[in-house]
Amino acid sequence: MREEIEGEKIILRRYQSGFAPLLYEAAFESRGGEFSRWMPWCHANYTLADSESFVKKCVENRKHDTEFNFAIFDKFDGVFLGGVGLNQFNRQHNFANLGYWIRTSRQNRGAASTATRMLARAGFKTLSIKRIEIPTAIENEPSQKAALKAGAAREGILRNRLLIGGRTHDAIVFSFVREDFNL
Repeated sequence: MREEIEGEKIILRRYQSGFAPLLYEAAFESRGGEFSRWMPWCHANYTLADSESFVKKCVENRKHDTEFNFAIFDKFDGVFLGGVGLNQFNRQHNFANLGYWIRTSRQNRGAASTATRMLARAGFKTLSIKRIEIPTAIENEPSQKAALKAGAAREGILRNRLLIGGRTHDAIVFSFVREDFNL
C-alpha cells in the first residue's frame, strides 16, 4: 500500500517516527470524556513515550504487512487530525477491520468519513481483501454516523463483539465490499 493517499481535503500518510509529537499533541487535547470512553488508549496519563511506542509499532507492522495505519492531515493547513487504519486481517476469509479517530477540535467536519472511504478504496485496490468491516460500539453514535457518511452498509448488531476499556460492548457492524467501489 502506498505511503501517502491524497484526497481533496485530507492526506493520509503512513506513520513515521517524526509523527509521534503530533500524535501526542492531538491525544493530549482529546483525552477525557466521550473521546477516552471509546479510545481508552487516550487516558489522562498518556505520554509522548506512548505516542513514540505506537508509531514504532505502526512502522514495524508496515514492514510485516500486518496492519496499515495512517495519520490523517488537513491538506490545507497541515494539521494532524487523527488516525485511520486497516487491521485484524482474516487471511482465510479475506477481510479486515477498519478503525478511525479524529482529535476533538476537528471533529464533525467530515475527516473521519472521508479518511474511511479513502483507505477502504486504497485497501481494495492494493490488497487481496474482499470485505472491510467497521465494528462500532452500539453506544458510539458519532462513529456510526461517520461509517454511514463514508458509504458503508449497516449490517447488524453483534452481541459482545467489542472489548473497550475492559468492558464488553455490543457492536453495530458496517461494511464495504470491493463492488462498492466499482473496482
